[in-house]
Amino acid sequence: MLFKLLKKRILRNLARKSFICISFILFIFTSLINFTGCGVYSFTGASVPEHIKTISIPIADDRSGAGEPNLRETLTQTLIQKFIDDNTIRVTDRSNANAVLECTITGFSDAPSVVSAGENVTSRRITISVLVTYRDLVLKKNIFEKTFTNYGDYDPLHPLSERTSAISTAVDKLTDDILLDTVSGW
Repeated sequence: MLFKLLKKRILRNLARKSFICISFILFIFTSLINFTGCGVYSFTGASVPEHIKTISIPIADDRSGAGEPNLRETLTQTLIQKFIDDNTIRVTDRSNANAVLECTITGFSDAPSVVSAGENVTSRRITISVLVTYRDLVLKKNIFEKTFTNYGDYDPLHPLSERTSAISTAVDKLTDDILLDTVSGW
């Protein structure tokens, strides 16, 4: 009887140790499969062609007809700074660039965005449109040509400071969109 009880206990311990060992092996195997699967992905500008390491961003052309002072310079400088901060493609002059990003401001509007009762304008919207041409100078072909549009709102009761802030907001959103489309193509 003692022998049977001892045999039962030994078999139970063996079964428990086998279960733990098999569970551990399955865990290791599953982890290896998951982690090696992650090695396929790259988050370093996956859609930027490998040969493009540098980009030139000339001063934007303003064909909006709005006559907004410093708009083209603000757009260009903000875009250049976004590329520098992103560090996916190095910004350089055209003679050393693998690609060029040409921007043309095609639209600028300042219109009411929220009208309350009694036809009171409570918010105005600055909307800016930019035609962007991204060209590969190595392969001598266009990567894309797209129009980007974005906006910034402001309170018409404080038109000077708020309007400038709305323009900055629109430019900031536009340059984010342009950067993302250029380095990731999402």
